[in-house]
Amino acid sequence: MSAELKLIKAIRSGRLAEVRALLDEGMVSELDVDSSEPGLAMGIACYAGFVDIVRELAERGARVNLPDNSNPNSPLNMALRAGKPEVVRTLIELGAELPDGMKTGLSEHDLLLAQLKAQRAGKATKKTLESLGVQSEFEEIQVSSCFGTDTQVLDAELMQLMRDSR
Repeated sequence: MSAELKLIKAIRSGRLAEVRALLDEGMVSELDVDSSEPGLAMGIACYAGFVDIVRELAERGARVNLPDNSNPNSPLNMALRAGKPEVVRTLIELGAELPDGMKTGLSEHDLLLAQLKAQRAGKATKKTLESLGVQSEFEEIQVSSCFGTDTQVLDAELMQLMRDSR
């Protein structure tokens, strides 16, 4: 069995340790088995719903964005077609750009938080930053303890701030 098929089999089976071992051995995360199907490994992981494998492949260089994310074979569309909102959220956190009008299946709150995580990690695209109304860096506040803090109120205030800045 070829190394490429071993990787695909490990991804389809959800065996993260085996995927890591194959990638550590030098397997390329961005498999192009057929020139018309770029990103096969990432697409399979997204369709199967394996968030941990999606993150691992992205860390190892697999693309989360295709030139057109509305393409049926894009990682984002593979996750949407399979009904895997947790993978959609992860892809957005990893910098996936949403085509205009695409329904993600995520609440406005979840979508905004995923986009903010992408921005904070430096993975947000220019289009995502513009949609968030980000014009400068956010001030990061270090809190040693927040016992008793109602984080839902803080989330709601953040969402209102983002809406008002648009």
